[in-house]
Amino acid sequence: MAVTLQLPRGDRLLQPYTLAAQPRFEHPNGPIHSRVAFSAVHVVADPLANNNPTLDTAIDWEATLAYRRYLWSLGLAVAEAMDTAQRGMGLNWASAQELISRSLAEARAVGGRIACGAGTDHLIPGPNITLADVEAAYLEQCSFVEGQGGQIILMASRALAACARSPEDYVQVYERILGQVSQPVILHWLGDMFDPALAGYWGSRDLNEAMDVCLQIIRDHASKIDGVKISLLDDQREISMRRRLPAGVRMYTGDDFNYAALIAGDQYGHSDALLGIFDAIAPAAAAALRALDAGNLRRYQAILEPTVPLSRHIFQKPTFYYKTGVVFMAYLNGHQSHFRMVGGQESARSTVHLAELFRLADQAGLLRDPELATARMRIVLAQSGIV
Repeated sequence: MAVTLQLPRGDRLLQPYTLAAQPRFEHPNGPIHSRVAFSAVHVVADPLANNNPTLDTAIDWEATLAYRRYLWSLGLAVAEAMDTAQRGMGLNWASAQELISRSLAEARAVGGRIACGAGTDHLIPGPNITLADVEAAYLEQCSFVEGQGGQIILMASRALAACARSPEDYVQVYERILGQVSQPVILHWLGDMFDPALAGYWGSRDLNEAMDVCLQIIRDHASKIDGVKISLLDDQREISMRRRLPAGVRMYTGDDFNYAALIAGDQYGHSDALLGIFDAIAPAAAAALRALDAGNLRRYQAILEPTVPLSRHIFQKPTFYYKTGVVFMAYLNGHQSHFRMVGGQESARSTVHLAELFRLADQAGLLRDPELATARMRIVLAQSGIV
């Protein structure tokens, strides 16, 4: 029987919405071969912790790790302790260390692939931070990740963006870090739409000049670089950089607007994936990539392209609040029992935004239990006085 509920619109009116689709994706078996596909993954807050939720970090470890096991069961890799996990927006370095340690242990237990974010976020911000301080902070976090047996994702540094005065400063810091790591890392270029504190990264606000600096570092240290993840929401710029990478260095798309076409690729190559949206659309992502494994591009497009409107909605401005939509999807789909977030960020998107997310998720076939999702949507609507 069709299910209908009243969803709010931007003009304050309610509009009846009848669910359009049943879930489309069966649970797959076996690994994905055609692409390397990391899902940057969220954390589940502990809703019963007796703390200040805007200042303190309390994580429900079982629910958090269960979601990682779910992603591995789909054949996806996990990108741990990244911005999707609210790194720098509620998740501090002390909590990130425990998260990394626990997730690496889970990955070993189930044979899942994982890479972990290492940055400088434990530095206390201030005008006296130096390049040497940034280098020491990076080395401390890199040493921790590798000491736990993890691959490093070398995260962009707010502290470096604040204290660097030239592209040469970036070259100096990255040369020092890459000279110390023992395994190839994934570089991380996050645009200022994801984090305004990273404006001018690589020493220039001109993205062409910034790209040249990043490519210089990659070429000079290609043996220490697995790949580079860029999140600029600019598909043509990503393609341009992809074609200039040294042989053997992967482009990991972080473009949550244009990922379907970038992963499919062209006659010159393709992007692999390190995407926050894969957390929210994991069943579709896994099914689409298996279609690519089978050489069925039409099937890949038919699965993944309906998820793009949902992703563009979740990542709409202010983009850095996309984590709210990712966690809301996990709540709708029963991966956690509540819609609470570290830092109280469940309040960062409006009820109208969440209602539209529900509609787009349904149309993409991503509500795995429509009855449960509808019941939970009604709870959220009731909190805004919509009965």
